[in-house]
Amino acid sequence: MSRKCSISGKGPMVGYNVSHAHNKTKRRFLPNLRTVRITLEDGTRKKIKISAKELRTMRKKG
Repeated sequence: MSRKCSISGKGPMVGYNVSHAHNKTKRRFLPNLRTVRITLEDGTRKKIKISAKELRTMRKKG
């Protein structure tokens, strides 16, 4: 499975670690993914990977 949110499509980003001497090395910023079980309309349950921000939004909107 990819490290991607199944609702928002948020995935890894790339950037740099920057030392005090301003040396730059590549790094990845991974999204904060959670695996949650959701109940579909037909009563079946399915596991999806969702970012923590989207999970918060879903719980707020109901």
